[in-house]
Amino acid sequence: MESDIKPDQSAATTAGHSTANRSSIWLIRLAAVGLSILPLSLLLVARTLTPDPDGLGTHQQLGLPPCSMRMMFNIRCPGCGMTTSWSHFARGQWISSVQSNLGGFLLAILTVSAAPILLKAAWISTPPSVKTQNAMVLALVAVAVVAVADWAWRLIL
Repeated sequence: MESDIKPDQSAATTAGHSTANRSSIWLIRLAAVGLSILPLSLLLVARTLTPDPDGLGTHQQLGLPPCSMRMMFNIRCPGCGMTTSWSHFARGQWISSVQSNLGGFLLAILTVSAAPILLKAAWISTPPSVKTQNAMVLALVAVAVVAVADWAWRLIL
């Protein structure tokens, strides 16, 4: 049987796939390293901050403005206490981290847990399995749900 592809076309097609594969490998590596190092870097920055004794406002040490929701409506937003929570977490003060913002505490745990998985993906140039990816997304959604529930509970109290 004759092939529709001539030998010189076959080589070009194979070379094209090879280049595309190399590009996707580097893209996987870059994404995995970024997704692991960026949140870990934020934890390191949080370690340099002094947790606010009131559990809110630590982010202002970074030059950020006060929470708009607190300023306008005098209530916490779901993210209030997140930086304080991470600052406590980075110091190993986990009870204080939970007290500042439960969602922040859980997000910090997820950050630390996901880093080795993502760094392994970068090392072997293969994304985590679909099962692992789904578990990570589910964990992230669960953290968001807990953060909103924690916020609602604090508004009630």
